[in-house]
Amino acid sequence: MVAFSFSVLSRLRTRTQSIYIRFKHSATGRSPLNSVSKFESQRSGGGGSSVFSVAALSASSLAFLLQSNLSLCDGLPDDSGRSAALSDPMPELLLHFLLFNFLNFRSIRVGGKGSSSYVVKGSHKDLPREFVDELRSICQDNLSLDYEEREFHGKPQNSFHRALNIPDVVVYPRSEMEVSDIVKSCNKHKIPIVPYGGSTSIEGHTLAPNGGVCIDMSSLKKVKSLHVKDMDVVVEPGIGWMELNDYLEPYGLFFPLDPGPGASIGGMCATRCSGSLAVRYGTMRDNVINLKVVLANGDVVKTGSRARKSAAGYDLTRLMIGSEGTLGVITEITLKLQKIPQYSVVAMCNFPTVKDAADVAIATMMSGIQVSRVELLDEVQVRAVNIANGKNFPELPTLMFEFIGTEAYSREQTHIVQKIAAEHNGTDFVFAEDAAAKRELWKVRKEALWACFAMEPTFEAMITDVCVPLSQLAELIAVSKKELDASRLVCTVIAHAGDGNFHTVILFDPNQEDQRLEAEKLNNFMVQTALKMEGTCTGEHGVGTGKVKYLEQELGIENLRTMKKIKAALDPNNIMNPGKLIPPHVCF
Repeated sequence: MVAFSFSVLSRLRTRTQSIYIRFKHSATGRSPLNSVSKFESQRSGGGGSSVFSVAALSASSLAFLLQSNLSLCDGLPDDSGRSAALSDPMPELLLHFLLFNFLNFRSIRVGGKGSSSYVVKGSHKDLPREFVDELRSICQDNLSLDYEEREFHGKPQNSFHRALNIPDVVVYPRSEMEVSDIVKSCNKHKIPIVPYGGSTSIEGHTLAPNGGVCIDMSSLKKVKSLHVKDMDVVVEPGIGWMELNDYLEPYGLFFPLDPGPGASIGGMCATRCSGSLAVRYGTMRDNVINLKVVLANGDVVKTGSRARKSAAGYDLTRLMIGSEGTLGVITEITLKLQKIPQYSVVAMCNFPTVKDAADVAIATMMSGIQVSRVELLDEVQVRAVNIANGKNFPELPTLMFEFIGTEAYSREQTHIVQKIAAEHNGTDFVFAEDAAAKRELWKVRKEALWACFAMEPTFEAMITDVCVPLSQLAELIAVSKKELDASRLVCTVIAHAGDGNFHTVILFDPNQEDQRLEAEKLNNFMVQTALKMEGTCTGEHGVGTGKVKYLEQELGIENLRTMKKIKAALDPNNIMNPGKLIPPHVCF
């Protein structure tokens, strides 16, 4: 039977010869690769020697295989390093079946339509010694092969997503030139790259399902230049938005995007994030003037000038923002800045239902008032805040507002919204103008996730977000809230209600698979409901591996094929954060 397997593989065209050799050596226990063997015993997900029996290749399994509508667009690397997708489907089907079922060659599929798995699988090969030596010559001591450090970088800090593999090495570049040299070496050896920022991403963006190199950008955190009169700043990607605003405050300026604490500017660009101030200032795509990016071949490209607007050429800046590290590594960002408001008022109001609260948010936006924040918390989230912070807020659906401008204008806005709230069953409308009181109120909102864990300290959180046209928000929240309340799991609702962005934190016991599946079911319900309302599966958290299965339904196959063509053109060896953003079944 083994001879049968080799005879079948030998009949495949010569462009698959490297795969055949790898397969044959696995069966005989010999390896043609000169690898760093110590990675093998340490890598996450382990595995024994390749033992196979073609007797398992029954007639029924073959029939199922050949009749199934399988996509074979993410082929194994051929001699050129490109995906080896054969034009003759029959031998390729058999090749994939043999390789994926009989070898210790983990599935290269990541996510996929209908997947409910949170553990991401991937292929893995040991790093050649020559490659590791090249990295050492580039990074010197700023390189780690320590297992605990690699494991830390391979497991997102705020996400339940996991991967079977972890990075084989973590590097800490100190300059753009080092990033370029690292990427060139990875491209030469066809080693996967995972850029790493503040580790606050939600959807598995920094997982390393194929092992490879984690490029930790935290050492690149300088403010390179500040142009006060132009109200812009040039920074390195490792600086956090909170640290940046501390630097800018003496100049009377601030950067208006405010995602989770700890987020870095580079990661914020990669995921196209936003935050509570997006309702007034827009998302990351609206607040970046230009970028410098290291492409997959090591070239450094600057995406535009420092002018506030330009009609020159393709908009490469917007192409890179939200690309999640799949097209390049961001090494420099020029950001728009805003003046710190002269005056502000923070207000809170309670409602009998989340729909009443959402209706007020919509009515406020329709009134023409230029609010800077409109945040919604349901009664479960308020309860979590009370438990975590020793507060005594009424445990009812709550809206939080921020109004900015002159003192008179801010107060006028506050009174108009107070009247709108009263017309929609709002009660206990209170507002704060003292700086310390305002900071305390917004701290409660910004730390909402950590407050949730006060209710279930040993649980994990499935954090999801969807976004719909503003007019649909109240209905989306009402329908979703009904499902969430009927669940046995603890679920909280948080929304950037001014722009239709709705979040849920679903707490589940990681040791109980039925609870994880229940959380996934609730997540899927909210996504499907949002898509039916012409919304999106993610308003600001990004795709990563967690939301990739919804993209074809939302965007359509032609959109995804276009994305894949762009990816293939800029990254022909598929080394840049492979398995993220683009579904594995897409081909062209």
